[in-house]
Amino acid sequence: MKGALIGCGFFARNQLHGWADVTGAEIVAICDRDETRLAEAGEAFGIDRRYADAAEMFAAGGFDFVDIATTVPSHRPLVEMAAAAGVHVICQKPFALNMDDARAMIAAVEATGKTLMVHENFRWQSAVRAAIEALRGGAIGTPFFGRVSFRSGYDVFSGQPYLAEGERFIIEDLGIHILDIARALFGDVDRISATTRRINPNIRGEDVATMLLSHGGGVTSVVDCSYATRRMPETFPETLLEIDGTQGSLRLDAGYRLTIQRDGQEEVRDVSPPVLPWAERPWHNIQESVALIQQHFVDCLAAGRTPETSGADNLRTFALVEAAYLSAAEGRSVALSEL
Repeated sequence: MKGALIGCGFFARNQLHGWADVTGAEIVAICDRDETRLAEAGEAFGIDRRYADAAEMFAAGGFDFVDIATTVPSHRPLVEMAAAAGVHVICQKPFALNMDDARAMIAAVEATGKTLMVHENFRWQSAVRAAIEALRGGAIGTPFFGRVSFRSGYDVFSGQPYLAEGERFIIEDLGIHILDIARALFGDVDRISATTRRINPNIRGEDVATMLLSHGGGVTSVVDCSYATRRMPETFPETLLEIDGTQGSLRLDAGYRLTIQRDGQEEVRDVSPPVLPWAERPWHNIQESVALIQQHFVDCLAAGRTPETSGADNLRTFALVEAAYLSAAEGRSVALSEL
């Protein structure tokens, strides 16, 4: 399969590396309005077809799917452009500016019979994946409580300065990943309560969020996120898990240590992700997950399956983000049915 990528910025380099590793697909065209970034990416990855205008690239065609790696305001017009061109779509998160845009984007691609997947890669980190598969396999019986935690003091603003400028920050940028992990582990959510704080005076949005989720299957989970936590050693960018089930407990601790306790026995596994040749610590777990989710996308297209994080599925994660902000603003529990 031939693909095109729109957006050659900070994170998109990981996607280009990931596509180079994927079996069954290759990127044949790239697009970016910044001519310097476009040239650098083209030279680094040996891609000759380069466009400064997405409409021109779609008009030229010659590819089966597009990977949209731009910022949120451009997502709807680009997804609708891709739908008009009749190609499959993988789109970076956050998916949309609002629920109406998200629904419109999903409908536009569905009308063409093509596949839309959101690049929600945290659930594809190999350590998190090991926990998901253990839980789905009944390792601790039926879960009834979980905690999904990401707490760090890592400077994410130096590489992505725009993160400090928005009125929304940690739930929209990071919490969306952690909420999606909670959905992958425990299923969809009926109700959410959230509180937020801004500790860093040099940013506009919130950098601490704590959320209580009531899942439809009966699980209660706590999702907590922080970029204001100072501790040693720094655990960025690890997501930590603590899950109680009817037959035992499961923990994913710092250092990629997965512990399963059941029937008086304890199993401890090292689920450290590999450091791919193009990756670097501490980002390597995220970088590996990029390659894994992109392979999942291609495999699903080849087999005619719906990807785990399809547009329709991700709409439920996106709704959790919107509900969390509504809860924090109004100081109340929010039913997802409201959205």
